[in-house]
Amino acid sequence: MMKKLILIISLSACVALQVNAQDNAVHTPKGAIVKVLTSNPGDKIKLNDVVTFQVIQKTEKDSVLFSTYMQGREVKIQVQPCQNAGDLMDVLPLLATKDSALVKVPTDSIFKGHEDQRPAFLPKGSNLVFNIKIDRIQSLQQAIDEKNAALEKLKTDEIAASNKYVTDHKLLVKTTPDGLKYLIIQPSLKHKPLAGDTLLVNYTGKTLDGKVFDSSIEADAQKAELNQPGRKYEPLEVIVGTGAVIKGWDEGLLLLNEGSKAEFIIPSSLGYGAEGAGADIAPYSTLVFDVELVKIKPIKHAAVAKKPPVKKHIISKKKS
Repeated sequence: MMKKLILIISLSACVALQVNAQDNAVHTPKGAIVKVLTSNPGDKIKLNDVVTFQVIQKTEKDSVLFSTYMQGREVKIQVQPCQNAGDLMDVLPLLATKDSALVKVPTDSIFKGHEDQRPAFLPKGSNLVFNIKIDRIQSLQQAIDEKNAALEKLKTDEIAASNKYVTDHKLLVKTTPDGLKYLIIQPSLKHKPLAGDTLLVNYTGKTLDGKVFDSSIEADAQKAELNQPGRKYEPLEVIVGTGAVIKGWDEGLLLLNEGSKAEFIIPSSLGYGAEGAGADIAPYSTLVFDVELVKIKPIKHAAVAKKPPVKKHIISKKKS
């Protein structure tokens, strides 16, 4: 519910603003009341601009509901057409870089048509209060170029970090054509799985800097102080080779024998890619997994047809 109260990621250059001469407050078409606290020179925010800003969202009784300062990260959004007073999109076009503003948004306009979603701390007739400070304004193309450059740097940094990990730990790894690095720590002479088999796998996953983000092993989870309430510490059941897990696992597990242990160094191209996963796995992160293939539950596989033997023809040389 809190997230619904926070900024909807869109903006607009709505017009027909009304100014209250007594307090210099601007009333937007959607019902927000805006008081610009600092007015700086420079272009105002326009449709399709990408804006980076700090914001504190409070009740009228000063209870903080959301704060980028507390979160440690600013809001960054693209200017889009205004939808309702709560998205602040008819507010931002009033501001330039480094401007600050105090904004009051009537909660009645936010919850119109869905009163059942109104929380008790935002009664009828109340306002949501926003303190905004604009940090940066970019054109859409500038923002795209900056993002692409940052992604390219992440890709380059990932390769260097992965190679450094191998070197620093003096690992004699093998590398598959797809880029998976692996090291068999405990070999086994038992059979290997085939795609479609169900495997029981114990594992501990960590980032290159050693931060453990997941484990099926209770001792490892406790040592890393993982908070996994209700987690059953037992081997994970995986149907291998079917896309049920990340590509690095699908590829790596098929290389192991039942009972073997290995270390997988999985590049982001075989992991979580440009998106990352959660707070611990950043975009373009190479991941390290210590795995044990505990057991294979094979399915009945179709028999592979044997190729007929190739007949060898002996060509004798005729005596002259």
